[in-house]
Amino acid sequence: MGRRGAVVVGGGIGGLAAAIGLNRIGWDVTVLERAPAFADVGAGISMHANGMRALDALGVGEAVRATVRPLYTGGTLTPEGRLLSRMDGAALERRLGTPVVGVLRADLHRVLREALPAGCVRGGEEVTDVHGVGEADLVVAADGVDSRVRAQLFPDHPGAEYSGSTVLRAITGRPLPEPPADLELTWGGGAEFGHMVFRDGRVEWHAVITAPPGVRHPDPLAAMRRRFQGWHDPIPALLDATRPDDVLHHDIHELRTPLPVFAVGRVALLGDAAHAMTPNLGQGASQALEDAAVLASCLAGESDVERALRRYDAVRRPRSQSVARAARRAGRVGHRLTRPVAVALRDTALRLAPPGAILRAALRHADWTPPRIG
Repeated sequence: MGRRGAVVVGGGIGGLAAAIGLNRIGWDVTVLERAPAFADVGAGISMHANGMRALDALGVGEAVRATVRPLYTGGTLTPEGRLLSRMDGAALERRLGTPVVGVLRADLHRVLREALPAGCVRGGEEVTDVHGVGEADLVVAADGVDSRVRAQLFPDHPGAEYSGSTVLRAITGRPLPEPPADLELTWGGGAEFGHMVFRDGRVEWHAVITAPPGVRHPDPLAAMRRRFQGWHDPIPALLDATRPDDVLHHDIHELRTPLPVFAVGRVALLGDAAHAMTPNLGQGASQALEDAAVLASCLAGESDVERALRRYDAVRRPRSQSVARAARRAGRVGHRLTRPVAVALRDTALRLAPPGAILRAALRHADWTPPRIG
């Protein structure tokens, strides 16, 4: 069997990982990215064991581990700072071989790009027509939540819909004098504030707020100070350590209506293009990496591309759509709750939950075994 060619539409985490997997099984791959250059901007990612295992299967796990920080301490709190549930990173490590880790998005992008042959990734290439990518044996649509390829393949699908929440996030300009817990979430009525610490001591924070779509603030940092006034430490210190120009603001969209298939002919959908989900479980990037590993495994040694893609669909669609539903449910019982009675009931249930139940919930989606590639 001669070398076959694939075009990957989108140079984000999922697209780059897919290209690595295809290159690993002997395909010639071209990644077409709409942005003219990789600016390496963005915040950070919390990566669970399933994401790290997918990276291992793709052959880049060790390179990524050199950039991450294990997250051992933290938990979920009330705005007053009362602990609702504790995160046990050490227990996760004992069960899965790794705790949750924090990685800068820029570091992850760099490692993935460096694992590809020179010239494989082409910036400034916008794909608006899936039929306009030449005579490729395979097209991988990894073009994100607003995927144009998806819209072309499924013209009657409603596409990504506003989740009801918007997110502001930033990385502090410097480490905090008193390092906070590794990973914390604070749930209040209609809002969540979370943070995680990176290897260099800087801290990413995010604020997920229930709000109408399209709301923007002239001074986002000042708006966050007002919204979270009176919330526990280290939230004020995190905001004070942030440069105003570093705050990113995005509305959260999801594929609330599941796709009927993840492959049409010789076109496979991957990552947010296939199953955009809310960030409440921190599984978006890990699910895209799982997609990439499974896609490569299904295509390895298979002469019939469409048959391989049917297998990819059968493996990935049930799992990723299940995770997306779980993420939506987590948001509904998390920051989306606004009624004081509902918030109080939720908080009581969390405080009374035995540690074993909390650990099992964390393992439910993170305990995934990658396929063999090649």
